[in-house]
Amino acid sequence: MASIQPLGDRVVVKAQPAEEKTASGLFIPDTAKEKPQKGTVISVGTGRIENGTKIDMTVKEGDTVLYGKYSGTEITIDEEELLIMRETDILGIVTE
Repeated sequence: MASIQPLGDRVVVKAQPAEEKTASGLFIPDTAKEKPQKGTVISVGTGRIENGTKIDMTVKEGDTVLYGKYSGTEITIDEEELLIMRETDILGIVTE
């Protein structure tokens, strides 16, 4: 099984599946599904350097995060769809 270690301030996120049906129980066709904006962090980089100071990553592996609809670059590893994006593309960490 292959793995990926992002560099710098990048993170690898596995998007949660799109909603299959509405709150009222109607099934949503594939053509009308929204792109997911929530996912789980799979791997994180080491952080970034700003003005000569190393800034550690805020997110960690296993965090559930919200990100912009068109954030990141889609990649496929071992037939698994993943996103790689900068930490600044992440809007927040979901706590439950």
